[in-house]
Amino acid sequence: MNKLLTVVARLLLAQLFLVHVCILLAQIMSHPAGYEQYQILLGQYGLPGIFAPLTILIQLLFGVLLLIGYKTKLAAYVLAGYAVFIAVALKLADPIVFMQYLAIAGGMLALALNPVTALSIDSCVCRKKA
Repeated sequence: MNKLLTVVARLLLAQLFLVHVCILLAQIMSHPAGYEQYQILLGQYGLPGIFAPLTILIQLLFGVLLLIGYKTKLAAYVLAGYAVFIAVALKLADPIVFMQYLAIAGGMLALALNPVTALSIDSCVCRKKA
């Protein structure tokens, strides 16, 4: 049962970032100036334009790594840092949303402490080493 629950936890955490970035990309692609609008939105929070591709890349790359269970520890640490960064950098006014991002970071840190889960590439690599 524990093996199943760790897989579910990993997949649920991964889908959070992957669904978000898919929705973001759909919004960007739906309008000719969508990318520029996204950069402007981030600029309203004091973030320079370089953060637009970085946020997309981080969520997409490390979300996929988490989904397939490859380099899970690294992906979990990066996404935990990203969640805290978003909570602080976007100056989230709603305390509930702020705390949700911190809770996501906590879930990522817990996953980083137990990175080898069933149905993952990491678990296959660890078996070959043993």
